Amino acid sequence: MKRYTVGVAALVMALVAGDALAQSQETGIAEIHSWTKVGRKTCMSDHFHDGSGSGASRVLAERAAVRAWVEFTAWEYGDSWGRYNMAVSKKATCSRESEGWHCAVEARPCRPF
Repeated sequence: MKRYTVGVAALVMALVAGDALAQSQETGIAEIHSWTKVGRKTCMSDHFHDGSGSGASRVLAERAAVRAWVEFTAWEYGDSWGRYNMAVSKKATCSRESEGWHCAVEARPCRPF
């Protein structure tokens, strides 16, 4: 029983430390926008970020656009907001150009808590 209690206490401390680390990476700028809960995520209510990129194929151009979205969003708000897979209201547009492909993405940033 004692080992179980120590194990649970260690797990709780690790989760709290992880949450504190995520909070410490926040820039504080996200607070200027209104937030809403979407499932288990906290999302910006009506503020979108965008990113654009080019590549030899549509897939490469879309990856570059998502990378641009992630880098800027994380820089502005902190790593917890810069996760494109957590974002909502996603939109992507791509077009073929003479030099390859160009894509633009937009989405509302979310964080996992």
